[in-house]
Order: sequence, then C-alpha cells, then structure tokens
Amino acid sequence: MTARLDSTACPTPFWLSGGHLQTIYSAYCTRHQRIAFVRQRANTPDDDFIDFDWAAPGLFPERLRSGALVKADVQLRHTAARRWGTAEDWAHLPDQTSTRALLLLHGLEGSSKSHYAQAIAQYFRARGWCVVIGHFRGCSGFPNRMARAYYSGDSTDVDFMLQHVRQHLPNAQWHAVGISMGGNALLKYLGEQGQNARWLQGAAAISAPLDLVACGEQISNSLSGRFLYSPHFLRSMKKKILAKTRRYPGLVDYMRLNQARTLRDFDDLYTAPMHGYVNAHDYWRQCSARPLLKDIGIPTLILNARNDPFIPVYSLPQPRECSATIVLHQPKTGGHVGFTTGHFPGHFHWLPQRIAQFFNSYSD
Repeated sequence: MTARLDSTACPTPFWLSGGHLQTIYSAYCTRHQRIAFVRQRANTPDDDFIDFDWAAPGLFPERLRSGALVKADVQLRHTAARRWGTAEDWAHLPDQTSTRALLLLHGLEGSSKSHYAQAIAQYFRARGWCVVIGHFRGCSGFPNRMARAYYSGDSTDVDFMLQHVRQHLPNAQWHAVGISMGGNALLKYLGEQGQNARWLQGAAAISAPLDLVACGEQISNSLSGRFLYSPHFLRSMKKKILAKTRRYPGLVDYMRLNQARTLRDFDDLYTAPMHGYVNAHDYWRQCSARPLLKDIGIPTLILNARNDPFIPVYSLPQPRECSATIVLHQPKTGGHVGFTTGHFPGHFHWLPQRIAQFFNSYSD
C-alpha cells in the first residue's frame, strides 16, 4: 500500500502571491497570538543539555502552583520562557490516559519564539493539550557546552527529547510535530524506529526538506538562496560558531568561516566534519528522511507547499515511496512555513488547525 495524496488548497489570500512573499510575510508580519512558557533544562548523556519550554494545564508562567506571583527571570528575558520550572510543577502535570500532549521540534535556527511555534503552541494549549517545545542544542537562547551543535539527522537527540517528555507524562497520548529541519529529523527518526515508535499517537512534518541534497543545492545555488535566505541563517549560525572558537581554539578555520556565503559552505566547514560526515553532500545524503518514509509505522502528516522556495517540487515524496500510514498534503501555495490566510493583514490559524484536523481524523 502507498500513502494518500491530498492536494486540498491552503486558502492563501490574493494579496499574498508567490512562495517568497508567503514565506517572508508569514515569518515577520502575520498576526498570531503569543504564548509564554515554563522552562526545563535536561542534561544529556554526553554532558550537554537540552532546554524544553512547557505550556500545560495547571502550569502558569507568571505564578507558582501555590498562587505566589513570580517575576520574569532576567536570565530568560531574551526567550519565550518566563521562569524555570520547579519539582512541584512537574509533579502536578496532568497525566491521565485522556491527556493529549504534543512535542514540537523547531526548524533551522528556530526556537519557541518562532512564529510557527507560538501559533501551534497557543492553539493546542488553548484546547487543553500539554505542549512542549524541544530546543535543538544551542537554539534555546543559551550556547550549548560542547564543540558540536545540532544537525538535520540527529536521531539521538530526537530520541532523547521524545523519551524525556514521555517520562514526565507516561500515560498521555503523545504526538510530535517537526517544522522544516525539525520535520526531516523527526521523520528520519520515525523511519529508523519503525514499529518501535508506535507509543506515539501520530506525527506531522511541516515544510520539511526530506531530500537534503536537492534542498541544500537549491538554497545554496539559487539567487534567492545565496542573497536572501542563506545570509539570514548564516548570520546567527556564524555568530554561534565564532563564540565556540573562544572555548575551543582551532575548532574551525576562522577565515573560511567568515568567507562562508552559503549553507553548503557552512556545512562543508563545520556541520559535516563536526558530526562525522565527509562533506556537506555526504551529510545531506545520509541525513535525508525521504528514503525512510516507507518504514514509518504511525499516522503521519507530511505537509509541503509546492511553491516552497527552499524545496524543489521534484524532491517532494511520492505516494509510492511512503508507507500507508502517511498522508502527503501538497497544496499549490504556502511557501516555506508560510501558510498565512484570511483578510489583510492575515493570520496564522490554518496551519495549527490542519495539524489538529489530522490528529483528530484517526483518534475520533
């Protein structure tokens, strides 16, 4: 059996035409409600840490369970979290078999501050879900401890994040959503796990670059990639690695790092060799989730707009490549996580509603 293909349109407004405009406008201009989190830090087995931002029934960013008001933690002022969680917070999280919970994995250089994370978290929390944003290493607003960082195929860290939240709420109905790079990492992990991941009720990958070679070449070679998107990502990525060189002298060639102009340059210099790959192409090839889609064993939505400026249409998965548990939704418009809808200035309600619709379709 093969996946089901859904070509239902995303109702993109007439005044927001083209994949580039839909991508950029949604990231910076579209209205969405804001949500604040309670933060938790978990140490990893290799003596690093991963930060989780929680929003759940009975968990209040502005006060403790006792009702005592707390000031926003100055240490967290540059994040979407307001305070650090306490043992009492975690002990009183709802953990019944009826509890529905969601772990969200952000995209490249994203965090719980990202527009999509805010919109999805607010939507599901308002409906009684426990929502957790898992931050890849170095993306929570704090530098991680090690010379390594995060990358598109880090199944070990995806497993750590999933098992961590599962330990907190072992009886809940857990779901997972991955955005862009986080979507590729999630689907790669689910394909590797196969039937072992069936404790998850379902998953969704949004605007995920599942053929990293095709997508890496697109964003590195196209004019928009070289002069618009790559500089946007490299600005923060270079800054983080330069900070690491002060703790780890000789980590990278400083001159080559400053001269990096594309994601291929950056991955050739740092991401690939740091995480055990020969070069960017080898890294992209080995970490692509597309070859593993046939092995995914849980209900999974894969949503990709066909005008995504990061993802060539020819690289999108076909139904015959996927397991029967997958729904491929490929609307004509939406850009890269750019699913703005409604009258001007638009809103970002459609995406969380589409995810919820999928999760509800097999749980009713």
